[in-house]
Amino acid sequence: MYRWYARFRDRREDAKDDARSGRPSTARTDENVEFVRRLPTEDRHTTLQMIADRLNIGKDTGRRIVTEDLGKRKICARFVPHALTTEQKQERVVYCQDLLLMGQDELLWENILTGDEKWCFAYDPATKRQSAEWVGQNSPKPKKIRFKKSRVKMMLIVFFDAKGVIHRVCP
Repeated sequence: MYRWYARFRDRREDAKDDARSGRPSTARTDENVEFVRRLPTEDRHTTLQMIADRLNIGKDTGRRIVTEDLGKRKICARFVPHALTTEQKQERVVYCQDLLLMGQDELLWENILTGDEKWCFAYDPATKRQSAEWVGQNSPKPKKIRFKKSRVKMMLIVFFDAKGVIHRVCP
């Protein structure tokens, strides 16, 4: 505040610092940015530490080159249980189109019956996060008793059609 006051007293209207000579940036150069731009073509799994080691720069500088200069982000691949061939995908489209044509008849959808089953614990305790509560500054911390999941499991079975649940089995 004292420096700003002195600047305004000397009739300066800008609070920004004057330009000064400093150490030039040697890490975020155009050559390094171009080098990092070519890296994903060689190895898409390149880490920031690998980039920093290859360019002999800091890891944070490598992160800034990748995120700010190149506008990239790292995402994880989504797991899929299997990959379908082109023929299998085409067969699925044909089957779905056949179902849609058959579905124009209302009686078909009314006659479809399906079911599902699920194993459930008899007692499922709340997590620590679920049992969080608001307290005052001087209030004692709330206590949570540690429960284990129940060893007793139940099978929940539900059958339903287009109109809703037909039958459920829950012991």
